[in-house]
Order: sequence, then structure tokens, then C-alpha cells
Amino acid sequence: MVLSGSPAPGTRLADALHLDTCVLDVSITPNRADCLSVLGLARETAMAFGLPLTLPDAAYADTTPTPGDLSRAVAIEIADPALCPVYRGKRIRNLAVGRSPDWLRHRLLAVGQRPISNVVDVTNYVLFELGQPMHAFDRDILEGNLVRVAPARDGMKFVTLDGQERLLTSRDLLIWDAVKPVGLAGVMGGENSEMTATSTEVFLECAVFDPATIRKTARRLGIPSEASYRFERGVDQAGSRYALDRAVSLILKTAGGQALAGVAEAEPRPWTAPRLSFRKARAEKLLGVPLADDFCRDTLSALGCVLEKEKDGGLEVLPPSHRLDLEREADLIEEVGRVYGLDRIPPVLPTISRSLDTAGQGESQHAFWSRVRAWAVGLGLREAVNYSFVGHADLDLLCLDPACRVSVANPLTEEQNVMRPELAPGLLQTVRVNISRGNVDLRLFEVAKVFHADAASETGCREPARLGLAMHGGRHPEGWPFPAEQAGYQDIKGLVENLLAALQLPAAGYSPAVESPWLSPAVRLTLAGRDFGYIGRVKPDIADTFHVRRELWLAEVSLDLLAELAAAAKVVFKPLPVYPPVRRDITIIAPAAIPAKTIEEAIASKKSAILEDVFLADLFVPEGGTERNLTYRLTYRHGARTLKDAEVDKERQALADHLARVLPVRFS
Repeated sequence: MVLSGSPAPGTRLADALHLDTCVLDVSITPNRADCLSVLGLARETAMAFGLPLTLPDAAYADTTPTPGDLSRAVAIEIADPALCPVYRGKRIRNLAVGRSPDWLRHRLLAVGQRPISNVVDVTNYVLFELGQPMHAFDRDILEGNLVRVAPARDGMKFVTLDGQERLLTSRDLLIWDAVKPVGLAGVMGGENSEMTATSTEVFLECAVFDPATIRKTARRLGIPSEASYRFERGVDQAGSRYALDRAVSLILKTAGGQALAGVAEAEPRPWTAPRLSFRKARAEKLLGVPLADDFCRDTLSALGCVLEKEKDGGLEVLPPSHRLDLEREADLIEEVGRVYGLDRIPPVLPTISRSLDTAGQGESQHAFWSRVRAWAVGLGLREAVNYSFVGHADLDLLCLDPACRVSVANPLTEEQNVMRPELAPGLLQTVRVNISRGNVDLRLFEVAKVFHADAASETGCREPARLGLAMHGGRHPEGWPFPAEQAGYQDIKGLVENLLAALQLPAAGYSPAVESPWLSPAVRLTLAGRDFGYIGRVKPDIADTFHVRRELWLAEVSLDLLAELAAAAKVVFKPLPVYPPVRRDITIIAPAAIPAKTIEEAIASKKSAILEDVFLADLFVPEGGTERNLTYRLTYRHGARTLKDAEVDKERQALADHLARVLPVRFS
């Protein structure tokens, strides 16, 4: 066995082979990109044990460039700051590319990296040590005095360091010299600019690239690397200058040469720390444990945060540049809880206060929606859950107003490029899918929000809550001892009336709606004098688009109005009547143009202390006639005694006289 380094006789073989190295395999969550390095883990260790953190030496001496060096100075140009907020480069001349020293080779082998040459090995070493990916270009191969960061062109081909030709798109980011591309930014260098044994001058790149761009390129091309893994999760922009200095100092020690004074750099988007608030009271509420002021301050300081003056009862905190995951107050509280010890936080159920002062307040939206869902499920309806996104084509089919639409900025597909202004498009698609699967008898409901454009709103959008109903197929389950009938208007109207009764609300008003481009007939609903919703049958030509061959009825009502009125409704308990009712029928002959609702409102306007209920018992329309016969069953009852026939007949006659005065009707 030939040992490198000429170990002295008597040296332990394990020491000579560097087998006593301790290697820690640490699983890092995606949000903690700062721990993808020895420095990051050292920060965590120093914080946990209260130890000082010592940074690796990055000192070196610059060399004044000669006129010849200045003629080869490199300028940096960044096409899009969003894709590359900072790019730095350092030139080192007269170096000797060769084998790395044993200590460097063994450390790279310990983390699974194959040693290549001293210059390349230093860039890989700094990647694992500090978490900053770097790349070394042969300066003599770079054409011109410009390094440019810009996207590729669609269809461009580029050969990477592994010798593979890659087909690029305009979504890939390249490093260019003045003439050609020389590197696939953040992923892999180019074969046309790699360091070789004859290279004598290096241009050392240290940059930060957009995580999303690097992730898409690496995955699309199938070339994940240690560098792209870190760029995808975020790199410390403010620490990139220190990482560059560290790499330069190591190259000078392992490859010799002179570092030319000055750094070629461009930083169009400097990093600035977000200003976060930390409130101890909020932390105690979320964590469920009391916290000392000094502990909170010491913990945040140990994390590297800068604590500024107290503001609004809390600290103003500036996170360090390497902690990109600290974006809001909850993140700071989580860190304090982590250092405090999650095992020390007792499992305690949250306190729910319910006092006499709050007992009368309306229920939450979630609770009210749950109550409506329970009502629907209790009636045998099935819940439909649809995406909030629909397509403009779906809304155009129903001729829904374009002015109320809220378009999606970055839609996943053309079928999901607008937020739904009504529940109907989603319910129609649900009906279509179920019919295609052989589910014909459908009773569906959906509880969800819809979205209406509103320039006066703070967000530019209103989000009213709706209940949607859809009925298709037979009125009764197949096999029941009832005639085979199709579900219709009375069935879906009955659902609306049942819901109002369940919520202890008055009956809704029904009136013909203005002509609808997709519903016929269409009925407008009102409740407490306000618009409540609609009921309608989908027109055959629209229904045919969704492969619907039978009548399809839809209803959509406002959950916000229901919740408001239900919160104000008072539940009154009454005992069952003691005295018997007296019933009388009255047959009204009225013009066919007069709605039954108008007649019922006229009956209600005739105040009677003993008229308990009015029920439409029969409706007869003579063929070709202009009139129709409506028979109402009137129920009279007195709460304290038994009624006599004479007084009931008198009340009935008074009602008939009243109707004859207010309506063009007669009686049979």
C-alpha cells in the first residue's frame, strides 16, 4: 500500500488514512436552507450551547493589477435583477492547477465528493463549508471583457461539463461572456470554459440566482447538483462576499497565484432585512407557556437577529440574511418555542370562553355553514365540492356578465382562468360527470363562496357566500310505489322553503325573473324585502351541452342573508293547541295573469285574529281559458275557546268581500 503525504514511521494507519474523521448525516427540512453547510450547523450548535461562533479565516493579500491586467478586467451585466440579484467575480492569476492537498481531498471524500483539482475542489469545499455554490471559469477562454447573466433562447443547445448537449428554453438562465454562453446558471458550468491543467488564471464566480428558475431548469434537464439544491432553497445574499473571500484565500493556499485587487460585481437588488414585530404576549398565547423577557431577547439575538426599539408593545426584529425562512411574527415565535423546548410545552386544550355577554352573538360563518350542510345531508342531498376556478368559456355559455369576473393572474389551465361568479358552472359540470357515470337521479348541494369584481372593495373583489342546489332525474327513488315522475319546480322550491323553516325564517317571495339567457322558467327570490337568489330550469340547448337529456333545475341563494336573518331570529316555543280547528274552503276564480302569491298576500292583508293557516288545496285551469280556479283551505282556531260555525262563516264572508274589493276576482 502506497500512502500519500509520507506519514512518519509509527503513525497509526487510521490516522494516515484519515479514517478517524467524524461524519454527521443531517436531515434538513426544506425551509432551513441555512443549515445546508457546516457553518449553518455550527450556528445552531453555538446557539444551543451558548458558545461563541468562530468563522473560518478568509484573509488574503491583494495584488495591484498591471496595465495588462486592467486591459482584461471583467464587467458584469445582469439582464433581469429578479433572476440574479447579485453577481460577483474575482480574478486570480499565475496559479497552478493540480492535485489538492490531502486534507482537502479527504474532507471532500467524506461528504461524497470526488476530488478533481485544487481550484475546483476549493469551490466544492466552500459549498459544503459555507453553503455558497461557486464556479471557476478559465479567464483565458472567456472572450471579451464582459460576463453577462441572461436567459437562453428557445431551441438553443449548450454542452455542459458532463459532455451532454442540453436543449434549452427561454426559461433557462445562462452565464455568457461577450460572445457565447459559458455556464448554465446555478446548475452546471459549460464544457467550453472549464479549468484544465494548463489554466493559469481563474475568474471565480460567486452569485445568487432565483430559486424557482434554478429548480425548473435542474428538474427539466434532469441534472440536479449540490449547487442547484442550495440555490433552489435560497442562498445568503449578504454572505456571498465573505464566501468569495474565503474561496480566494483557500485557492491562494492550495494553488498559489496572486489575487488581483478589486471585485467585478453587480448587485441591482441589494438584500434588505424585513422588519418583523415580536410580541411576548402573542408568543405566550400561541405557545401556551410563560416566557421571560430576557429569554426572548437572548434567543432572538442568538439567532442573529438585530433587535431595535420596542414598538406597539413588541420588539422590532431584523432577521439575519441567512435566515430566509423568517418572514413573519409567527416564524419568530416558532424559533423561540424551539429553543425553549417543544418537549417542555405541556399539551393543554385551548380555552374557549363563553360568557353571558357573548352567548347571544351570532354564530361563526363556519358554524352556520356546518348547520346548512347538516340540513342538506339530513334531506338526503349529496354535497358537491368544486374548484373556485372556472373558464371564461363556461361563463360565456351562460352569458354571465363579464364585468363581474375576477380573472386569475397565473391560471393553471385555460379552463381555470377566472374565479367563479356563481356556483352554477361548477354544479353543471358535476351533473355532467355524474350522468356520464350512470348517476342520473341527482340531488346536489354546494356551500361555497363566489367572487365578484368590485373596484370599491379593498381587495378589488367581493366574496359572497352561496348555497347552490341542483335536481335532476326522478322525483322518487326507483322501485317506490309512486308514479314515475320527474323532479320539477315544486321539488326544488320545497327545498328552499324547508331551509327557511329550519332556520325559523319567514317565507320567501317568488316572482318571475327577467328573461334569462340560460334559464326558462326563471324565478326571482326575495327575503325580508331583499334579493335572495333564484330558481330556474336550464334551457334545453344549454343542458344539451352538458349531455343532460331530462329537466335540470337549479337554485342559488345567499348564505350571507340567511346568516344575518337567522342571527336575528327569535325562537318562540308554543304549546300544542287545546281547542279544535274549523276549516272552510274558498274557491277563487281569478285571471290567469294574477300569481297565486298575489292572492295569498291579499288574504294575509285582511287581518284576522282566528285565521291560523291558508293552504292552496287545488288548482284548476280550464283548457284554453283565461281564468283559473284556486281553492284555498282556511283553518280557523281560537286559543281560548271552541269556535262556532256562525262566527267562522262571518270571517270567511268578510275575507271574500275583502278580496273582491282589492282584486279582480269572483267566487265559485
